Amino acid sequence: MDIFFIMLTILLCIIISFSGGVFYRKKIGEKIIESAEKEAERLIEDAKAAIEARKKEVILEGKEEVHKFRIAKEKEISDMRHEVQRQERRVQQKEETFDKKIESLEKREDEIKKQEQETAEKLEEAETIKKSQFDMLEKISGFTARQAKDYLLKNLDEELSHEKAVKITEYVQNLRDECEVKARNILSVAIQRCAADCVSEVTISVVPLPNDDMKGRIIGREGRNIRTIENLTGVDLIIDDTPEAITLSAFDPVRREIARVALERLIADGRIHPAKIEEIVEKSRIDVERGIREAGHNAALEARVNNLHPELVKILGRLKYRTSYGQNVLQHSIEVSRLCGMIASELGVDPTLAKRAGLLHDIGKALDHEIEGSHIDIGIDIAKKYRESDAVIHAIHAHHGDIEPKTVEAFILQAADAVSAARPGARRENLENYIRRLKKLETLVSSFTGVSSCYAIQAGREVRVMVKPDLINDTKMIPLARAICKKIESELEYPGQVKVNIIRESRAVEYAK
Repeated sequence: MDIFFIMLTILLCIIISFSGGVFYRKKIGEKIIESAEKEAERLIEDAKAAIEARKKEVILEGKEEVHKFRIAKEKEISDMRHEVQRQERRVQQKEETFDKKIESLEKREDEIKKQEQETAEKLEEAETIKKSQFDMLEKISGFTARQAKDYLLKNLDEELSHEKAVKITEYVQNLRDECEVKARNILSVAIQRCAADCVSEVTISVVPLPNDDMKGRIIGREGRNIRTIENLTGVDLIIDDTPEAITLSAFDPVRREIARVALERLIADGRIHPAKIEEIVEKSRIDVERGIREAGHNAALEARVNNLHPELVKILGRLKYRTSYGQNVLQHSIEVSRLCGMIASELGVDPTLAKRAGLLHDIGKALDHEIEGSHIDIGIDIAKKYRESDAVIHAIHAHHGDIEPKTVEAFILQAADAVSAARPGARRENLENYIRRLKKLETLVSSFTGVSSCYAIQAGREVRVMVKPDLINDTKMIPLARAICKKIESELEYPGQVKVNIIRESRAVEYAK
């Protein structure tokens, strides 16, 4: 019982303590809440006070900004007002100046009207005087105004025509003299600048032998070696009494060169029989063709002519073995190309085209032994085949006067070709032989019946024949030209071709008595 009572007492104490603690905590909590509410009310009041203070500051700052903006705008408006006033003053001044100018122009216009009126009065007076003078002149001369005008114009026209003809004649003569002087100067400068060899070249046609016994070995048993050489090269071997030498005869200089090289190699080798001859000739042909290509390439480089067709370069190289009166045609072409370039530069035209025409002007001589026709016609065909320009083709066609030159390059080529061929030492034919050849041509043509006179021109490349119209009519001209050509071909030696130009002219003459 005591224990139970004690425990009950302890339990009651615990319950009472817990209840008191709860009550105490409740009181404390209420106090804390109350104090918190008071603190919150105080903070709210402080925030409201701060907001009011900030509001007042913002309002003050806004008012200050508005005041500053108002002051700036008032200043800007004031400046604009001053500027407008200044512009108004300038406009007013301009208006005053304009009014003054208008007033001055009105005064000037009045003066001009007065002057016009005075001028009209003077013109009317002058017309009256002029009319009276014309009436007096008509009475004195007996001509009307129209007749007098026609008479004066006719005399004036005759005087002007005469003076114009005199002036034109003087101008043409002065221009001709000046052009002749300039042409001489240009040609002299080009000749001085062109340093060319003055040595004539002769095509080699004789092969030396180490001894006369070599002739028998070249002929071979029953002539088989010499026949093989002739058949393979197309060259005639002339073995005569000339000691230690064999003469090669052929119209084609390239074939003659192949034969010469092959024969020299056979003589040096010593083994001469048909098989060896065939081998050596083939090697010689290859070497000569290689040399031809190199010669053409070097010539183009030396003349500074570019973009030539490879076949055209090869044909150009064949001129290395072609001569004209002892002058090597390839060297002549290079020399003409240089002269053309110099003359073109002096005249102020493009030297490239002139040099190209100069290098190719005698290209037809490389094939004139294989193709029938003059070297000019052959050269034109070659140039057209390899698509050379029309200017180059025209210059080639006109460089011997076959047609009338129409371009500056054609005239330059004619002059350069003449300079290269006519310089001392260029060609083996001297002046006496040249004159003798032309006289022989004229004498031959003059021997025909009906020929009144004839003239060899263009270095003997053309002969102009004047016939008697009463003996040679139009139908007889063509047979006469053919007969002259056949006689020239049979009796004369000449380079290239000769053009026979027959001229027949009929005249009627009467005398008034």
